[in-house]
Amino acid sequence: MRKNLQRASVILLAGTISLSSCVVSKKKYDDLLARKNALEIDKAGLEKEKMSLEEQKALLEKEKTNLEEERAQLEQQKLEYEKSLTQALKEGKTLGENLNMSKSQIERLNADLKAREQRLAELQRILDEKEKAVANLRNRVSNALLGFNDKDLTINVRNGKVYVSLAEQLLFNSGSTKVDPKGEEALKKLASVIKDQQDVNVLVEGHTDDVPIAKGTVGMSDNWDLSVLRATEITRILTQAGVDPTRVTPSGRSKYVPLDEAKTKEARQKNRRTEIILTPKLDELFQILETT
Repeated sequence: MRKNLQRASVILLAGTISLSSCVVSKKKYDDLLARKNALEIDKAGLEKEKMSLEEQKALLEKEKTNLEEERAQLEQQKLEYEKSLTQALKEGKTLGENLNMSKSQIERLNADLKAREQRLAELQRILDEKEKAVANLRNRVSNALLGFNDKDLTINVRNGKVYVSLAEQLLFNSGSTKVDPKGEEALKKLASVIKDQQDVNVLVEGHTDDVPIAKGTVGMSDNWDLSVLRATEITRILTQAGVDPTRVTPSGRSKYVPLDEAKTKEARQKNRRTEIILTPKLDELFQILETT
């Protein structure tokens, strides 16, 4: 029995020890499990923090790259600015030297310009005076010849000259170089106006139509002779009436400057004429032009 009690005690002690061991191991396991979970949570946090740091690193790398590019651009701009500044200083120096060198040239140009402006003003004054003189001459001629028919006599101003056109029927019979009394009266009235105009030259132009002169006409071979002889006869009357002969030039144009090229009776009648062209002398004007 005693042996049985000892065996039972041993069994009871072993069970107690086993139970105590199981209790300790489970607690340790729970602690370890709790630590593992905590470590996993910490690991997950660290992983997340690592990813955040890597993202920040990538952003910083990108910003660094951008800053380096901006720095390179600034360096290039600096070089270009320094180059431009150097060129500007060089050009400014050259410009200053040129300005100093050109000062006397500018002064000469200003003086020359002023002289030219004065000559231009004088030229315009003379032209205005000549224009007034031509208008006044035309009015005086028109008044002197006021009583004549417009079909026989016309007065115009062209190119600064006064044109007095006398029809053949006023001055001559057909094919004749002898001026009719009515025509001579008109020429003497014209001479009374222009004889005192010492600054006016007189050109007498004879014009014919395209019909040849009659064969056997004394002293004439063709229309050239007729136009010249008529102009000469008119010149003679003007100078005898007091116009300075040195101011009068007779000329003949034959049929070659017609007013109307038609082959009609009316056209040929218009073409048979004598034009007395009054031209103001422009000596003063030419002197100014020669100095410009």
